[in-house]
Amino acid sequence: MILSIESSCDDSSISITEIETKKLIYHKKISQELEHSKYGGVVPELASRLHAIALPAILEECKPWFDQLKAIAVTNEPGLAVTLIEGVTMAKALSIALNIPVLPINHLKGHIYSLFIEKEAVFPLTILLVSGGHTQVIEVTSHKDMTTVATTMDDSYGESFDKVAKMMGLGYPGGPLIEKLAHAGDASHFIFTVPLWQSPLIAFSYSGLKNQVRLAVEANNPIDYPDIAYAFQKTATDHLIQKLKKYFKSRKPHRFAIVGGASANLYLRGEIEKLLSTYNTALLLAPLEFCADNAAMIGRCAVEEFIRGNHLAYNDITVNPRCKL
Repeated sequence: MILSIESSCDDSSISITEIETKKLIYHKKISQELEHSKYGGVVPELASRLHAIALPAILEECKPWFDQLKAIAVTNEPGLAVTLIEGVTMAKALSIALNIPVLPINHLKGHIYSLFIEKEAVFPLTILLVSGGHTQVIEVTSHKDMTTVATTMDDSYGESFDKVAKMMGLGYPGGPLIEKLAHAGDASHFIFTVPLWQSPLIAFSYSGLKNQVRLAVEANNPIDYPDIAYAFQKTATDHLIQKLKKYFKSRKPHRFAIVGGASANLYLRGEIEKLLSTYNTALLLAPLEFCADNAAMIGRCAVEEFIRGNHLAYNDITVNPRCKL
């Protein structure tokens, strides 16, 4: 079995995955949402301190499986430096104590494998990764061959939801709060300009849209917030759909997937389904419980790394906060 640790941001999570069957034997996640909500976003130093409390508490429940472990997997890139260090430090300590190697896992690659928890991986496919830190299109040919073909020029899709929620004083995380508020919104009250709508680039940008929303929030009464939320969510998603249409003009993948925390947005899922139906492209989705950061996806990716012998000694593991896929 492989014990996996995820601490790239504000979720403390540990899982245990059986190597041969890929079965998820154990999984637990402790969220820090309540602690960060009062600040309208993640405070890195606070997140680090909370990981130092939560991770050992979860690990205590994993002791019955220690004698069956073949490796320790840990997210070491990308993410917040001070929170990645918490997980990596624990992984190194376990590696020394149990005399087993460490598997360093790229967090973004982990999100891709959230599609295949307790399943065999299916490639090739094209991925839309949407989260609080990333918005990108990735072409995946194999476990080793992954190419980013489009990314954001500024804010990410998920980050823009968090920031709009903060403008409205809704709390954190913003994605579910904006989505819920938008259900009561009037589609005709506010109309925002779709970012880069005249640009031929296959790229994403949310800073301009975020500013449009800020001006609307400042100029209107909170009674209008549901309408603003609806217009924002629609425009943010229309932007993704428009750029994906440009992508599909030159490439027509047989399989397309949405991963990352923001992939739990049901409005986004519905719009992507409409788009793919016109291209006869199959849609792959991770279970809602595994869309946000979690150790189960890290563990599933770690199985592939272990099979390929991509493990290291504990003293060779480094933290790479800004590393890309």
